[in-house]
Amino acid sequence: MNEGHLKKEVTGLTALTVVVGTVIGAGIFFKPTAVSSATGAPGLTLLAWLIGGIITIAGGLTVAEIGTIYPETGGMMIYLEKVYGRWLGFLVGWAQMIVYYPANIGALAIIFATQVGSLFLLSDQYIVPIAIVTAIFVMVINFMGTKYSGRIQTTATILKLIPIAVIIVAGLCYPGGGSVRLIPFSVSSHPVASSLGSALVATLFAYDGWINVGALAGEMKNPAKMLPRVIVGGLSIVMAVYLMINVAYLFVLDSSQLASTDTPAALVAAHLFGGIGGKLVTAGILISVFGGMNGYAISGIRIPYVLATQKLLPFSGWFSKISPKTNIPINGGLVILIISIVMILTGQFNQLTDLIIFVIWIFITLTFIAVLILRKTQPDIERPYRVPFYPIIPLIAIFGGFYIIVNTLIVQPQNAFLGLVLTLAGIPIYLFCSKRKD
Repeated sequence: MNEGHLKKEVTGLTALTVVVGTVIGAGIFFKPTAVSSATGAPGLTLLAWLIGGIITIAGGLTVAEIGTIYPETGGMMIYLEKVYGRWLGFLVGWAQMIVYYPANIGALAIIFATQVGSLFLLSDQYIVPIAIVTAIFVMVINFMGTKYSGRIQTTATILKLIPIAVIIVAGLCYPGGGSVRLIPFSVSSHPVASSLGSALVATLFAYDGWINVGALAGEMKNPAKMLPRVIVGGLSIVMAVYLMINVAYLFVLDSSQLASTDTPAALVAAHLFGGIGGKLVTAGILISVFGGMNGYAISGIRIPYVLATQKLLPFSGWFSKISPKTNIPINGGLVILIISIVMILTGQFNQLTDLIIFVIWIFITLTFIAVLILRKTQPDIERPYRVPFYPIIPLIAIFGGFYIIVNTLIVQPQNAFLGLVLTLAGIPIYLFCSKRKD
């Protein structure tokens, strides 16, 4: 391998499927339980999914502006570096490299293995080995090149939408369903304000992953036009799918039934299609989760490469090497894979997902704020795209980000503290590498 530059091989379809395929991973199949448990009523459940989608689309519209100003490989770490300084750009890259991407890949690998075990009636002892093999397989696919991983991402995204579409159509036509199952709006045992807040955190996790497409901007053929379209278009598709499938869930099951099952999609399918229905949905979940893992891998392996090209990692020469055959920075991917395997060995899906949300949303919120800062400090900079209805939409995104941060600090202080410790552990490395570079 040798040092080099990444080629512009990412097409609009690949970028769009990275957004849709990464976001629609496991959340839509498992988070309805958490949302229904929090709200206790179908009306409030649907409102949580709607507001979560609005906040996410507002964030997408906002980030697209700064993404077209700095259309470089690296995404969020480039945005924060340009606005706040190299140290913050490094910290988000560091957090993505050692926490965000490995934890997402590890968590999804555990879900994948769990569903394989359910489908083939395997004992729990096989979950961790299957998860490790799956994570390795996904990363090897990405090492083969963007064309291969992009094709798999497109195929997985299309295939994962098929079982979702079947559930939506069959659920909306379910005898005895209808508007009666969408009421009441709330129940007295679940105060609206606090219940909606807890539900929003769950929905926003299900919407997570869209910002990762920014890491591919430097490989897009026309990022100024492509990036806003794929972010906003992809998130609009996701929100429509989430709302429709949750309406379909509620046409088949009531809120108490959704809140009491760990596998709402499989339970709904069993009601709709009988015993075979659960098996078919499990197969759909496997495809969906696999596509989500692949989406995180496509974006994640670029992050160590960008840090290394700035000489901000130990062994930067090794991290910055690109395979001459596949044009992929394999070494950074190997490190992410190793950390993912360590996290898989913990076997804790929920803790991994809780850990990443707090850390990444600190940086995402700072990215939203960066758009406001650039409007003030650099009003004349070329903006191929401007966020509409400024500053209302950026403020909606910022409010949503602050809510997630504050709520996690209150509800899950241990995970928040652990995430901060792992992130701040990068400061000594940054100081060492910066001093050596100077």
